[in-house]
Amino acid sequence: QVQLVESGGGLVQSGGSLKLSCVGSGRSFTGNSMGWFRQTPGQQRELLAVINWRGDNTYYTDSAKGRFTISRDNTKNMSFLQMRSLKSEDTAVYYCAASFVASGLPSRASLFNLWGQGTQVTVSS
Repeated sequence: QVQLVESGGGLVQSGGSLKLSCVGSGRSFTGNSMGWFRQTPGQQRELLAVINWRGDNTYYTDSAKGRFTISRDNTKNMSFLQMRSLKSEDTAVYYCAASFVASGLPSRASLFNLWGQGTQVTVSS
């Protein structure tokens, strides 16, 4: 079964940090772009960051720029999202995703084909 599983979410105080992990199984994701998204109730899934297949090029949206860092370890079939200076408005379910149609920097959720189940991040003020 091909799947992505996120971990590392939890409760953190405003100003704190969290590092989310995403591990893939069932196939290698080495050739695929990976992305991190988040979603709050009633809202569309929001793109935060994307990393290309080699891990040497990244893209961040304004919500993530300067505070979040995306990375990957292809030897472990994993991607990561390091989050710093967290704010209450960062509270959301965070998802990792893989694109089977792009190896660069896809910037739309529709270009991602496989999603994890999500991990809750709650930032207390």
